[in-house]
Amino acid sequence: MNLLSIGASYRTADVAVLERLTIPEAQVPEMLQKLVAQPYVNEAVLVATCNRVEVYASVTGFHGGLGDICNVFAQHSGIPATDLAGHLYVHYGEAAVRHSFRVSAGLDSMVVGEAQILGQLRDAYHSATEADSAGRLLHELMQQTLRVGKRAHSETGIDKAGQSVVSAALEVAAEHLGGDLTGRPALVIGAGAMGSLSVATLTRTGVGPLRITNRSAERADRLAEAYGAVAVPFDDLATALSEVDIVVTATASTTPVLTRERLTAALAARTSVTPLVVLDLAVPRDVAPEAAGLPGLAVIDIDTLAASRRALPAVAETAAVEQIVAGEVDNFLGWMRGAEIAPTVAALRNRAEDVVSAEMRKLLTRHPEFSEEQRADVSRTLHRVVQQILHSPTVRVRQLAAEPGGDQYATLLRELFDLDVPHATHADAVPEIGGRA
Repeated sequence: MNLLSIGASYRTADVAVLERLTIPEAQVPEMLQKLVAQPYVNEAVLVATCNRVEVYASVTGFHGGLGDICNVFAQHSGIPATDLAGHLYVHYGEAAVRHSFRVSAGLDSMVVGEAQILGQLRDAYHSATEADSAGRLLHELMQQTLRVGKRAHSETGIDKAGQSVVSAALEVAAEHLGGDLTGRPALVIGAGAMGSLSVATLTRTGVGPLRITNRSAERADRLAEAYGAVAVPFDDLATALSEVDIVVTATASTTPVLTRERLTAALAARTSVTPLVVLDLAVPRDVAPEAAGLPGLAVIDIDTLAASRRALPAVAETAAVEQIVAGEVDNFLGWMRGAEIAPTVAALRNRAEDVVSAEMRKLLTRHPEFSEEQRADVSRTLHRVVQQILHSPTVRVRQLAAEPGGDQYATLLRELFDLDVPHATHADAVPEIGGRA
């Protein structure tokens, strides 16, 4: 099973690296085409979120696939492959399946158990389907990944500890604002998926009055109406910043939205004695790095949250999800082993058909007196005999192949019958590898 997963997340890379790796939604189709154009990559799904960028790929060889994907990452980010390697995790074969299922269940999220990753995985799968970069293996993997994630959330309490990165960020913000955020005026910059999630979480927490601004006024208006907030024109951002205690910024901008100059002006205009707390949940960052350290400003970004390790669920809840993941990994591996032996079984049947056809030609050469009816009768008889002989062994080998260690049966069949099965060689394969997750 040449399934490879390579990526970087808040666990292995800081925001500066993630910013360079991040892939805007509009560029995802182009990146997918670059990936499947590589010599060792057959299929690819690209997951790009605020704190992870990873590729799931079907490759013809481990080392070749690893090199191809790393080179695409390096070209996109401008980080030399040798430097980038230290920030990447790598999973191969069974480990890649397990990683995919753990991600969908929320076990690999910054806030363990958050459900937002399911929507992000669904979007990634949709993009791969639209770009025609997912084949049989990744279609099956992503469908099962989404199902496992839904099962984990519906059957366990994994999401009780925190619904999103936003809730964890608010816990840190509360430490800067006396511990209670109820009634604190807030501003959300951005009306996309993360902005919407932020508005919902702030409303549930009791933060308010709440204002929303976005470059597209229409989206801000719709979101504000849905939650009883106030939409603020983006041109009035400076004024809004000076009148709130909490700012959540989560835009898709490739350049800082909150520059040092803009924040300096807002801080000078504030009358509150409490600090202005900015939750920067965007990657690339919305807050300019040089703004850090301004008097009266507290910036909480992805790096801050990664260091805080907030909202970890109870051990029992995590263990329950891990048990679900383990069982589902076994099921998927059984499917994979069965799928891998199918081409070998088909090649064996084709070989038998070729032998029958060759013998029929010899027989008819020796007996030209056979009528068309006799020829057809002999041909049908030979084919039935071969099919009956092959039926039980091929059914049984499929069953055996689905069991642990079953991959050996396909190899044995190929060797015993000298079968030429495309993509059946694994000369470049390596034992299961699990990177830093």
